[in-house]
Amino acid sequence: MMIKKQLFLILVLTTLLNASHISIAVASNVSYAIEDLKKEFHKLYPHIKVRSTLGSSGKLTAQIKHKAPYQLFMSANMKYPQALYDENLAITKPRIYAQGSLALVSSKTKKFSQSIQNLLLNKTIRKIAVANPNTAPYGIATKEALTHIKLYDKLKPKFIYGESISQTLSYAISASDIGFIAKSSLYSPKLSYLKEHKNWIDVDIKLYTPISQGIVLLQKSNKDVKLFYDFMFSQKAQTILKKFGYIIPSDNQ
Repeated sequence: MMIKKQLFLILVLTTLLNASHISIAVASNVSYAIEDLKKEFHKLYPHIKVRSTLGSSGKLTAQIKHKAPYQLFMSANMKYPQALYDENLAITKPRIYAQGSLALVSSKTKKFSQSIQNLLLNKTIRKIAVANPNTAPYGIATKEALTHIKLYDKLKPKFIYGESISQTLSYAISASDIGFIAKSSLYSPKLSYLKEHKNWIDVDIKLYTPISQGIVLLQKSNKDVKLFYDFMFSQKAQTILKKFGYIIPSDNQ
């Protein structure tokens, strides 16, 4: 029995010594999908442990510029990874791993069977949560969609602006009658009570430019980090991302 215990301890220590740890920076909107992605990656490479740090793309970029020890960056848009590449802090050009999409949500049951135009023009809609189009990619997409259906200027007085998509989500379900949010936000366990066609619907992607999310390898990357980078473009990773409401660009499929 003692010998078996000793052998087991040796095996555990050997595994720990041989384990590789990689550190990745991940945009907050991927917070729900990242855990499933890490689990699937671990099945393929059990010796590699993935440490993920969540935050806004802007703040994570600032940390990277100040020498934070991240090895890979998954951004909510293409702007920030491009800036890192331009400053020689990333060793790969930004590549789109997924595209974010918009959803229209309300914590109150609405007649989501009607058109978005009729829904938004309903007299009961007095406050509309939107991400700030001057600072947030989802705000730009919302402005595009409403401009496309010729309602942006008409509805603008009703807008409550969120400075981030997480703040916009909070406003959409608490401080307003309805709101435009990142569809991926709806996969939070806390929001499982919100049902499609009762509390939310997709916004037609023909009305706006999908939010391209970029990934780059950073200067501190190594072969194990490259494995995770390649995994993000695999069929398994794409299936997970689709499950969490993302669009996969056709050139990734």
